[in-house]
Amino acid sequence: MKLTILGSGTSTGVPEVGCTCLVCASSDARDHRLRTSALVETDSERILIDCGPDFRQQVLSLPFRRIDAVLVTHEHYDHVGGLDDLRPFCRLAEEIPVYADAYTAKHLRARMPYCFAERKYPGVPRIRLEEALPGVTFQVGTTSVTPLQVMHGKLPILGYRIGSRLAYITDLSSLPASQYAYLKGLDVLVINALREEPHPTHQSLDEALTLAARIGARDTYLIHMSHHMGLHEVVSRKLPPHIHLAYDKEEIEF
Repeated sequence: MKLTILGSGTSTGVPEVGCTCLVCASSDARDHRLRTSALVETDSERILIDCGPDFRQQVLSLPFRRIDAVLVTHEHYDHVGGLDDLRPFCRLAEEIPVYADAYTAKHLRARMPYCFAERKYPGVPRIRLEEALPGVTFQVGTTSVTPLQVMHGKLPILGYRIGSRLAYITDLSSLPASQYAYLKGLDVLVINALREEPHPTHQSLDEALTLAARIGARDTYLIHMSHHMGLHEVVSRKLPPHIHLAYDKEEIEF
């Protein structure tokens, strides 16, 4: 299995428009963070996690191959704003299933009604919404996917366990106790860490480190970072060996 980090940044991306801080002005490519998204590849499937407004830019340099499913964590724009850019991939499949909870699906239908109209305009992306329920495993080809519910402030959203070795959670502020059972025995855990200071709807760095220690994955990668996280090189030196700041275009094979 291979996980490619398409984007590791928060909703404004890094550099943030109008900012001249050390991170935004950095020449280190690892400090340039597009909106958070990832691609999971197995021997037979390609699964996209979230499809934000930077999706087109993120995939231009990748091989143009079929996407078998999209897993949506929640309906905020930085996670779904690129769904229309799935159009070219619809040439390779009759439809692309998009998995989301009922709340997110409702908002996607309202935001993109032309994709779900009875008579569709020629060329619109052919996407099919599928309801994802926490704790109910489904298959994407030969790959099992189990959604789990996490809290983004007061909003319940989805994380995903993909296969037996990977879990991906973004925009988490708290994890209900009942969900830890879905996170046992991981090789790779991907979780959000917005910045060092606390935030009402996202984990801080210290909170992410505490959660990572409790889950106990072999390796943990931090995503959804703002420019307030600091320079990649500097922050990385403070972290335990098995905790990593993810960066855009990073490929993780396991």
